[in-house]
Amino acid sequence: MLFRVFRAVDGAPPSERGGALHVPRDRQGSGRHDSPGRYGAFYAARSSEAAVAEVIQAFRGRDLEADDLVAADGSPLALARLEDDALGPLTDLDEPAILVDHAWRPSAVASRSRAVTQPMAARLFDDGAAGLSWWSTLDAAWTNVTLFAERAIALGDITVASVEALTLSHPAVVAAADHLAILTSTRRRRRRR
Repeated sequence: MLFRVFRAVDGAPPSERGGALHVPRDRQGSGRHDSPGRYGAFYAARSSEAAVAEVIQAFRGRDLEADDLVAADGSPLALARLEDDALGPLTDLDEPAILVDHAWRPSAVASRSRAVTQPMAARLFDDGAAGLSWWSTLDAAWTNVTLFAERAIALGDITVASVEALTLSHPAVVAAADHLAILTSTRRRRRRR
């Protein structure tokens, strides 16, 4: 099972803009594993909490408001639950043998420098991988996943099981906010009572 936060457009087909499987190539280039001229990087996580945390992490030290769960274009942020049973094995960058095979250090996998992480993903793409998994820099117990859209998504290896709009009371938002010590207007009201 995979989870992904995306900008939802009501009625959009899954692979089209606003759909749960859409890869916005025009917005890629600065992401951890991006190489928009070669492939679409589809980012997801193995838990709903981790997927939401990746999106709301910028609110540490600030309050998360309901409006923050709406994109600038007015599209609501939604959480997709994705079936990945048909997906083959991914390159696991938490596996020491894989790091040794590629002469990569764990610190490179977790690096915030895109000059380090993007070439790693491009090499795996060139090697024919469908995607890769690695530990989240927010919590090493969380597993994040990058799929190469032309392989995993276009071939139908991922299907949408459900989509839910994100709200301040959504369990994944509550859990991620608690984990990252982000206050929400909902939690602030409860504390005052």
